[in-house]
Amino acid sequence: MRKLYDFPPSGNCHKIRMMLSILGLEYERVHMDLLAKEQMAPEFLALNPMHKVPVLVDGDLVLRDSSAILVYLARRYAGTRWYPDDADGMGEVQQWLSLAVNEIFHGLGISRALVIFNRQGDHAGAAALANATLAILEQRLEKHDWLALDRPTIADIACYPYTALVEEGNVPLAPYPAVRKWLARVEALPGYVAMKGMPYMQDA
Repeated sequence: MRKLYDFPPSGNCHKIRMMLSILGLEYERVHMDLLAKEQMAPEFLALNPMHKVPVLVDGDLVLRDSSAILVYLARRYAGTRWYPDDADGMGEVQQWLSLAVNEIFHGLGISRALVIFNRQGDHAGAAALANATLAILEQRLEKHDWLALDRPTIADIACYPYTALVEEGNVPLAPYPAVRKWLARVEALPGYVAMKGMPYMQDA
């Protein structure tokens, strides 16, 4: 049985839950209370010395990092459907995976975390990065239905959660109509699963 170590409010964890559901894969969900520092327990550090979630255990394989897990699940269980094997296609997908873990997380994700967890930090800076990143998404999605290729890929799964939740960080999505339409397309995928604050479900 696969096992996912998971923190329910985490967008990075949600993208793995969504991918597992889309692929129809059963798994055991292990809830981690990061606010109580459960990620620092020795038994969890043995799985991920970086003390972060998500962590996926699939047989003897232990994987950390949401992008790595998405690549693994897509290729292991769906061939090239969600992650292509040609150099051009892989490059197109990878650039969005990089955006997800860099600009999206540090802009959209951090602006949200500062608000919902009432943390101290530079919200103005995170919100500015969030808006700059949403503008990049908007530019792409004005002329394309999906972020990479001509079909949904793990690029869309990787970028979806923190985008759908960004208004929890007091960053409005109203200026980005193409992004809102794309959120609706992701939410219509077979196997889509929601979390608190999802689906976005706004008229686009």
